Amino acid sequence: MQVAWPTIEAVAKTEAIDLWVLFPLGVAVNRMLTKDGQISEKWKRKLDDMFGRGDWYETFYRANSQPSLFDEGTKMQKTAEFADILTYYIDRLKTIFPYVAENPLQLYNSKNNPLYALFFAAGNPKGGKIAVKIARHILRT
Repeated sequence: MQVAWPTIEAVAKTEAIDLWVLFPLGVAVNRMLTKDGQISEKWKRKLDDMFGRGDWYETFYRANSQPSLFDEGTKMQKTAEFADILTYYIDRLKTIFPYVAENPLQLYNSKNNPLYALFFAAGNPKGGKIAVKIARHILRT
């Protein structure tokens, strides 16, 4: 989470650099997305910096208005799964890169929980199509 979105945008603007991103799927992002939606301002800013905008909250959370014993009203509930987070990041990359491999490689721990995801985006509009074809093949392994 140390690379802010403006840096990724700067790479994309060169149209000369292909990008591999080791995305902290399970070790950071999923852990920061609390089940109840109560996320500290510091974590929200960090997620905003990484995703490049703040609409991730509306994407990953839904209002849950089921009545409870104490009738506390509407609460937010996390609805995002790992696949939703991956799709969101792919869509973000597509906004600035001409070609993006849509099959990030997930890296798991010994308990089969995803820790990271490896993404690829091609910056060159002319050679990007073949670069993504090669990356898709590599990411399948």
